Amino acid sequence: MRSVPPSDDARLRIRAAALALFGAQGVAATSVRAIAAAARVSPALVIHHYGSKEALQRACDDYVLGELMGRNADAIDNPDLGATIQQWIGDMDTFRPAFDYLARIILDGTDDGLRLWDGLVDRTEAMITAGVAAGAMRDSADPRMRAIIIAAYGLVPLLLERHIGRALGEIGLTADAVRRMTLPTLDLYTHGLYATTDVIDAARAALDGTETPRKDDST
Repeated sequence: MRSVPPSDDARLRIRAAALALFGAQGVAATSVRAIAAAARVSPALVIHHYGSKEALQRACDDYVLGELMGRNADAIDNPDLGATIQQWIGDMDTFRPAFDYLARIILDGTDDGLRLWDGLVDRTEAMITAGVAAGAMRDSADPRMRAIIIAAYGLVPLLLERHIGRALGEIGLTADAVRRMTLPTLDLYTHGLYATTDVIDAARAALDGTETPRKDDST
């Protein structure tokens, strides 16, 4: 487990300790006493600041969603986009506990994971809506479904970290793996995959129950 960042604020130390422990071993396996020990405070102080372990977890949820989605929004709005992306890539170790927490809670299959997933989709949809309004993203006929797809795609590297790292000759999502993923991922989002509209035309026709006209039809 990574050490808790030094801080004079006991409340922040407690949240950082909880985030690291919840992400490493799950909420059920983590006690208030263990969080207190990692944060170098008493269990009573944990309860004083957060009220309960459940409330502390909700604070971790809010922090993770605010940090990750806030960074995404900054990348859209920031005129110095290159510096923002560079900071993202360079901050992998700093944000690693948040990534571990997100993957662990969603994979746990509990109501907490469902709530976190819903929050992730809601914030993704809001971010995309803001991007469309700013002219940085294209509009969609089904904004909610697109937000679900983007949120799911964003989780894939976290959920399949070991496999993705192994395919790249790395051990998990190292800084080098993330650097290698950055341009191909953004290229896919920016330019798409297909060079023609044939596939989407065929899918639309199939969903509508009509036939797709052949390219060599003379009529």
